[in-house]
Amino acid sequence: MQEELRASARKFQGTLKALGFNNEVVELKETTRSARDAARAVGCRVEQIAKSIVFRGGRTNHSILVVASGPNRVNEKQISDIISEPLLKADADFVKERTGYAIGGVPPLGHAEAPVTFIDEDLLQYEEIWAAAGTPNAVFKLAPGDLQKMTDGRVISVK
Repeated sequence: MQEELRASARKFQGTLKALGFNNEVVELKETTRSARDAARAVGCRVEQIAKSIVFRGGRTNHSILVVASGPNRVNEKQISDIISEPLLKADADFVKERTGYAIGGVPPLGHAEAPVTFIDEDLLQYEEIWAAAGTPNAVFKLAPGDLQKMTDGRVISVK
């Protein structure tokens, strides 16, 4: 674990505090860019990793955030049906502009533009989960119920 957080992780830590959450951001020497890497680095199951995947609405161009359990693939057609517009892949520039964070470190909240958020129901079965916190090496631990409070996300089956 690093002593001093890098700027993006520090920014996210400030966001958590400003919103009244006491979760602690930790920055690790190991990468947490992928769900498998993150699980290995923090010593949990890959299913306990809450990965933030940003899409964009095909008509509205609005950001759509899916917070999925580590091994799960997002059923894009299902999300598209729910939001009543095509769900498109977001490129790195879109992600950075809309969230304020680079791909690989996007946290589930504190974005530059509030996204429509969906939470994978599979995450709710665990006492604790881990999510990205601003950099490819930063994470924070939280309870699934807190994830719902923090994001005001809709819980669905994302697979």
